[in-house]
Amino acid sequence: MPVHHHIFTLATRGQATYEITDEVARAVRASGIRDGTATVFVRHTSCSLIIFENADPSAQTDLLAYFERLVPENAPYFVHTLEGADDMPSHLRMVLTRTSEVIPVIDARLALGSWQGVFLFEHRRAPHRREIVVTVMGET
Repeated sequence: MPVHHHIFTLATRGQATYEITDEVARAVRASGIRDGTATVFVRHTSCSLIIFENADPSAQTDLLAYFERLVPENAPYFVHTLEGADDMPSHLRMVLTRTSEVIPVIDARLALGSWQGVFLFEHRRAPHRREIVVTVMGET
């Protein structure tokens, strides 16, 4: 079974969601695989990957606000704060989401729904460079 790897770096501007659907789709097209799966993986512990609404930006605003309430910064019980108030919350937010997504590939295209996009969910407030691995496997 053919396997194709594509690694790319995304520069974030701080806490937000960053759509990477187009880059993942490019990796699928470059792979030459027609039917199979694309696994997207981020190599970090303070950001995550999500499949989320990509049509209305207010959904992303609500997502950020929800996670701020769910895992607030400056909680008095956090011990792991060496890198700042967003350090431990960023790790917990990553655990509550995922570091990878698996997406079906059908006819050499991501089989996402109409309003679905693949996003890097940056949990840190400062800019970072995030490395993302796309592995496409299947039939050519």
